[in-house]
Amino acid sequence: MFRLWGKVFKNNHLLKDTVICDNDNDKSRTKKIFDALTQICLQFDLSEPIWFESTIKDFQKHDKTRFTKDNFIDDIDFDYLEIQVIDE
Repeated sequence: MFRLWGKVFKNNHLLKDTVICDNDNDKSRTKKIFDALTQICLQFDLSEPIWFESTIKDFQKHDKTRFTKDNFIDDIDFDYLEIQVIDE
């Protein structure tokens, strides 16, 4: 089972979080990550963030990354969205 944890922070306080589960073994890990991020953004009513090279490298190294205001086209009212793989 693949699980991705999405968390929204402002002033170092957790505002909201969710865990997205994906049991489809036919999908690649990358597809599961993008699908889960899409679901997180829908739940939090956000536009999908842009993956910069630094974001990708951070995620590849730690299975965790942060999307700040620079990653979003729209204005956001929080400091960052963090995603983390918690189960594979």
